[in-house]
Amino acid sequence: MKHKIWVAAALSLATVSAYAQVAVSDAWARGTVPGQTATGVFMTLQSRDATTLVGVSTPAAATAEVHEMKLEGTLMKMRALPNGLPLPANQPVQLKPGSYHIMLNDLKAQLKKGDTVPVTLRFESADHKKTEQQVQVQVRDLTAPAPAAGGAMSAMPGMSHGSHSQ
Repeated sequence: MKHKIWVAAALSLATVSAYAQVAVSDAWARGTVPGQTATGVFMTLQSRDATTLVGVSTPAAATAEVHEMKLEGTLMKMRALPNGLPLPANQPVQLKPGSYHIMLNDLKAQLKKGDTVPVTLRFESADHKKTEQQVQVQVRDLTAPAPAAGGAMSAMPGMSHGSHSQ
């Protein structure tokens, strides 16, 4: 009897894990200076099945959002992705400076090189199953490129921080 229960529990765990399995590699955050209120988090995500990164949270910031940064004409624009970031099956999706990234806003403390920041990624599969996955993100040096300079989102010439309702 114990063996049957253990096998059933193992099969249930395997089924749940199949939905949550998104490979995360090279996760890092750009370090900050005292008083800086925002920074970016970057990584590569690859899902076995098509899914969508629909949200993110961390105790290190008041808000965290999935963002896109792209050139529109001669203006670099950054905006939150209200419907999330699609992850096609078996295709790596890079979150990197100047492109898709996670934006941490209203940081609660300075992020220093060598720190580790817990980040919870929320996914929704094509069949609407929701899962969460926690990632430990390493903080890199201040000189690592990031989507915005300092705490001001529009500090870079030619850059506009779009409305979150776009």
